Amino acid sequence: MNEITFAVLGTGGIGRRALEVSQHKDALTPVAACDRHGVAVDFDGLDVDELLAATEGNIDNEVATDGGTATADAEGGVKQHGEERGVVASSQARRSGDPIQEIIDHGDRIDAVLLALPNYEHDFIPRTADRFAEGDYSGVMIDVLKRSRVIDMLDDRSESFEDAGITFVCGAGATPGLLTGAAALAAQSFVEVTDVDIWWGVGLKSGYEDNRGTVREDIAHLPEYDIETARDLSEDEIEDVIDDHDGVIEFEDMEHADDVLLERAGICDAEDVEVGGILDVRNDEKPTTTTVRVTGRTFDGETATNTFRLGDETSMEANVNGPALGYLKAGVRRNRAGEYGVFGPADLMPGF
Repeated sequence: MNEITFAVLGTGGIGRRALEVSQHKDALTPVAACDRHGVAVDFDGLDVDELLAATEGNIDNEVATDGGTATADAEGGVKQHGEERGVVASSQARRSGDPIQEIIDHGDRIDAVLLALPNYEHDFIPRTADRFAEGDYSGVMIDVLKRSRVIDMLDDRSESFEDAGITFVCGAGATPGLLTGAAALAAQSFVEVTDVDIWWGVGLKSGYEDNRGTVREDIAHLPEYDIETARDLSEDEIEDVIDDHDGVIEFEDMEHADDVLLERAGICDAEDVEVGGILDVRNDEKPTTTTVRVTGRTFDGETATNTFRLGDETSMEANVNGPALGYLKAGVRRNRAGEYGVFGPADLMPGF
């Protein structure tokens, strides 16, 4: 495969780790990165180490999709760093009133765009994709979104993506993403899949401070919250939720996009997919082994369960960003072959 240039929107936990992991992936060259204050562009390749050092501690640098300010304030979950913090602290970067537009303006030299953006509003990522389509971008866009309802919003845009020449790969992190693909492979033993059970465990190596967006988005899956109420929680209220659970939060029957992504791939009905897990905010070790169980009926009438387990030693960053960049590479192959529209992780396999 020829070299692939890519941009990262957002330099919070996922965006930073994507840049770091890309140094270990063949043929990937990060050429642009932005947050809500600034943008760095270098088509010879960004100095990733310098950029990461400059943005260390500047987590949740949200990017506004309208060219203005971020969509949440300090009370709504965006960590405030001041005008000279974030990407603009890098010697490679400059301030920008509309960093996304600057990425779009350079789109003819960018093969793929990773949207490492928070999902505090359901149409946040779809609206960002609209801007790229309207700006005549032709290439790959990939996200690691979690919520089922956003997939329909992206599917509604499939025709406009096809017209623009965009190959959009949605839900391509760990779950959905890596585990969705594992379930699709495990299903091949069966002629009918009766249920898929995804159970994940995450220990946050760097704690809440470096994973604010992820923790806030997960809290939105608790029965007493939703994405709107979780978005409005103050930092102290988030800390109170964590304290109430002694740092270990268990989730059941989550609205995770694995269900609709497996259904759209023809694997099973969305209602047959259940996702849950345990998040430990204070310890490195995973509180439980991440497991996918696919139960079904074989052609000869037998009922069985195929199981896929992730190694407990693999971190959340490895399991999210490794697959995301792998799916990015697979998306570029599809795009260069002239295949445009919306794809889920069960529709294609990631490239190593």
